Amino acid sequence: MRWYDPLLYPFALLYGGVTALRNRLFDKGLKKSISFSVPTIVVGNLNVGGSGKTPMVELLIEYLKDDFQLATLSRGYGRKSRGFLIGEVHMGPDELGDEPFQIFSKYGKCLTVAVGEDRVKAISKIISLRPETNLILLDDAFQHRYVKGDINILLTTYQKPFFEDSILPLGTLREDPKGADRADLVIVTKTPAGVSEEVKNRYRETICKYTKGKIAFAGIRYGKPFPLFGESFEENKNVILVSGIANDRLLYQEVSKSYKVVERLSFGDHYYYKVSDVLRIQQLAKSRENCMVLTTEKDAAKLKNEAFQKYLSEIPIFVLPIQVQLDSEILDWLKDKLNQIVANKA
Repeated sequence: MRWYDPLLYPFALLYGGVTALRNRLFDKGLKKSISFSVPTIVVGNLNVGGSGKTPMVELLIEYLKDDFQLATLSRGYGRKSRGFLIGEVHMGPDELGDEPFQIFSKYGKCLTVAVGEDRVKAISKIISLRPETNLILLDDAFQHRYVKGDINILLTTYQKPFFEDSILPLGTLREDPKGADRADLVIVTKTPAGVSEEVKNRYRETICKYTKGKIAFAGIRYGKPFPLFGESFEENKNVILVSGIANDRLLYQEVSKSYKVVERLSFGDHYYYKVSDVLRIQQLAKSRENCMVLTTEKDAAKLKNEAFQKYLSEIPIFVLPIQVQLDSEILDWLKDKLNQIVANKA
């Protein structure tokens, strides 16, 4: 226990009481959840940030894009715009938010990427403006109960599962762990390779105390780094690691297996880079011989800003892609369930 935990306990008790009351109002129908004619998949978590929602949404896109006319919808956390927007080629992370912009940059040609604080109104607008849409993925909407998801996917990390966490501000949970009972599928993300079935069974047994949903484990795999600007630079084993994510510890550990991290710049989650930050990265890169900058896809989407290109295009900066590894059996189960929902709604 931390020395200041007793001071936080009353606030956690109050916060937990408010969220529990809100959930009871939805459960009893005193607050209304709206179901739409177009099927919706909710991807979210119980904690604040860092569960791997965006890579999971990208995995779902890869698996479902050939069978459905997809749209993604998120609040667009950290964007400087407001209201409903559909991604267009002239928009950047300032308008869409960093994670929706990342998805749009990779998949914008084969799906609709939308942002909006009011998910109910946003879904209605997607259906109106893109009537061909027959499946909507809602990113980070597990607590947004005004939309009744057809499939609710709850993510929790292997390193800090929801059942070992506490309500804000004592821990990082947005609501009581009992909220997991709304999940149709619980995915334990960032599961290290080689974890035994005995350990997985212990996780399953504990999660089953909170939900009757299906349980799966997902790992992460890092791909081959690619240059952010052009192909003029060669990859190097000495790296300056730059990231603005919720927790860079796992990233650092994985990168250290293949590279020598000579500098580590860690910014906050959803951090918006300034020219001063870019100049710092540039100066560090120039001060090191035989060294490259390595960053995440999420950060690359923001660092590719035209305002930064004149500083970064002259240094070797590479992007480390990440991919979720999930059993095909789970993905097949998900697709079968979706097809059944589509048939029922039709």
